[in-house]
Formats: sequence, C-alpha cells, structure tokens
Amino acid sequence: MNKKALITGITGQDGSYLAEYLLSLGYEVHGIVRRVASEYNSWRFSRIKHLFPKIFIHSGSIENYQSLHDIIYDVKPDECYHLAAQSFVANSFDDQHSTLSINTFGTHYIISIIKKIKPECKFYFAASSEMFGKVEETPQNEKTKFHPRSIYGISKLAAYEITRNYREAYNMFACSGIMFNHESPRRGSEFVTRKISIGVAKIKLGLEKKISLGNINARRDWGYALDYVEAMHKMLQNDTPDDFVIGTGKTYSVKDFMKLAFECLDLDYEKYLNLPMREIALSTKAEFMICKSWFNLSNDVLRDQTETMIAIDKLQYYIEKESLINYSKEISDMIFQLRNKLAEKKIKIAELYLQLEQQKGAEIYFESIVNQFYDTKYLEDALLNVAYIKAGTDKEAAINYLETNRSFFESEDKFKAAISKIENKQ
Repeated sequence: MNKKALITGITGQDGSYLAEYLLSLGYEVHGIVRRVASEYNSWRFSRIKHLFPKIFIHSGSIENYQSLHDIIYDVKPDECYHLAAQSFVANSFDDQHSTLSINTFGTHYIISIIKKIKPECKFYFAASSEMFGKVEETPQNEKTKFHPRSIYGISKLAAYEITRNYREAYNMFACSGIMFNHESPRRGSEFVTRKISIGVAKIKLGLEKKISLGNINARRDWGYALDYVEAMHKMLQNDTPDDFVIGTGKTYSVKDFMKLAFECLDLDYEKYLNLPMREIALSTKAEFMICKSWFNLSNDVLRDQTETMIAIDKLQYYIEKESLINYSKEISDMIFQLRNKLAEKKIKIAELYLQLEQQKGAEIYFESIVNQFYDTKYLEDALLNVAYIKAGTDKEAAINYLETNRSFFESEDKFKAAISKIENKQ
C-alpha cells in the first residue's frame, strides 16, 4: 500500500514542489486549502493545477480545529508536512494576532490532532531562519541560540518548541526544518527575488523603465526550492526524529542578486535602479553618528513618543547593515533604552488609570508591556500589577496568571515573592 502524505500549504511554492516530489515516489498525496480557495479555477491553484486529479484536495482552515480534525480523521496520513503559515515578516507587525493564531496555534491544532488520531504519523514542521533573529554567529547551525526580532519569528519559534515538546513528551516522530531562503519560478511575486526577476524581464521587454527596491545591501542565504523540499522528505525518513538547519552557508546581498539578474539580459542595473533614496557612500563612523542622532531625537518619557518609535525603526534598519557590525552592541543598547522608555510611558499611563480607579484601563496598559515590551526592565512590575488587579476579583485567577508567565521572572525567588504578595493581598 502506498504511503499517504498530508500537506498543509500545498498551493505554495514548497507545497507544490513537495507534492510533485512525493507523487514521483509513489505517495498518495493529500492537501489542505482554505475554504475561500476551494474552487479549482482559483489563482491559488496555479502552482498545482497540473497535478489534478493525481492529488486529493481538502477544504479547511489552519485556524479551525474541527475542520483539521475531520480531515486528519478521514485521511489518516503516514506523513504530515505542515507548511502553511502567515509567512510575511513585515505583515506580522501589523497583524500580530493572525500571525500567532495561524503559525503557533494552528501548528498546535495539527500535531495534537495527529497525536489523538494517528500518533505514529511522522510530522514535519516548517520552521524559519527568522527564529535566529539577532544572530550570535554566522552561519547558523542547530546549536545556534534563537533570538527572534519579529512577531513572525516569535510565532515560528513557539511552534518549533511545541513540535519539540510533542517529540520529547509523547515520543512522536516530529521534526522541524529551519529553512533559509529558497527560491524558484514559483516563488511569490511579493518576494524580492521575484520582484527583481519580473522587473528585469519587464524592463527588457520595454514594459517598465525602472525597478524600485529598498535596502539593496541586505544579505540573504538563498537556495533552490526543489533541494529544500527533498530535505523535508529526508528528515522524515531518518531512524530518529530531530531538527535540522537547511541552508547554503553563503550569503549574498540583494545588490549581488540584482546585478547578476541584469547581466543575464546584458543590462546595467545601475541605469534602471530606482531607490527611495539614493545610497550615499558614508563612512562607518558617519553612519553610526546618524544612529546617535535618531536616538537623541527621542522625547522625554512624559511627552509624545512618536519620535521614539521612529527612532527604533531606524536603528533596527542600521543594526542589520553589514558596515555597522562593529557598532551592533551600541546600537542594540540604544534600541533597548528606547524600548524601556516606551514601556515606562505605558507604566505611567497605567498608574494614572489606577489613580482614577479605572482598573480595567490600567490592566490593559500593564498587559501591553507584557505583550510588547517583555525584554524591558518593567516586565516583572507589569506582571505583578496585572496579577494585583486580577486578585481584586479572583485571587486564584491572579495566581494562575503568574504561573502562566513564570518563565518571564528573572529568578525563581522573584517569582515566589510575587506569588506570596498575591496570596497575602487583603
């Protein structure tokens, strides 16, 4: 009997190539697509329409436990490849809840259902190199510490830990592939590699005169998508499950990629590049002074903090520039100070709500520190205040809240002290 494989995100670049590859190995391939995309004439099916009727499509949502349960119950796969995700880093800042719901909770739904219905099913989770975030070494490997710097990276790291927990706690064959960028003609047009390749083609054909890009000095590790989906399959064929970093180990700038793409069509990229602001050749020291200028524009904590938020965005751009690698610690310290200022601002607003006896308003602001500024010195203060407010109506709920956020406390002693304060609260 042929093995059954279930693929979430089958209409994506990786999902479509993986479906092709598994079919070539004799698998029975099933895919999950969102209900809104369940019509075969949808553009979402452009990558897999040539595979019909060889594959089986199921309509469901990663955010809907029941629909996932029904699909997994019907298919009872031997292997599950969980590729579906909210995969745009920039969007994750604007839509944090959806990113966490899809990437983190959706992963938990799937693996928990597999444990319930077919625990012997081998599970693959598509993690991300964004989990490394602020890296401590280059290239990264399986022992490199994680330090995500986006909601997307955080959501993937949480799902990664869920996957590992199910492997260790329930002895499931569960693997995570930490993939660096991998490209192909099926890559979405919103990704920079496709922006460049499509833009170059349009310029060559006379359809466009310029190509617009952002930071062309940003560096990426780019591989070939087909190689990466084969790696996914190989992970599930091991004798024992584990997590793997997949990449080339080499990085290139967007400028390098663009130059090569234009050269393929005998064009000079400099003639067609339209940057929001032409890059000026500045000395490293001059760039660092610009960072200091942004930092110094931040207002006093009692005043409007719009400039502070702008400064953080600017500093996060500069910290990723290769030319400023020797100043990365100083720039990180600036960002940390500014984030502490924003957290302090929220603390003061919350305290004002308390003075006005508006407990709910205060709780919202204290909670926002826990959610947004968990890396600041105000975290423990915010946690304790939220617990205090909750204890006013339900002391048990307050203690449970602290228990849930136990890992945020600097030490076990501080956690126990917080619990004691709540227990002794009159």
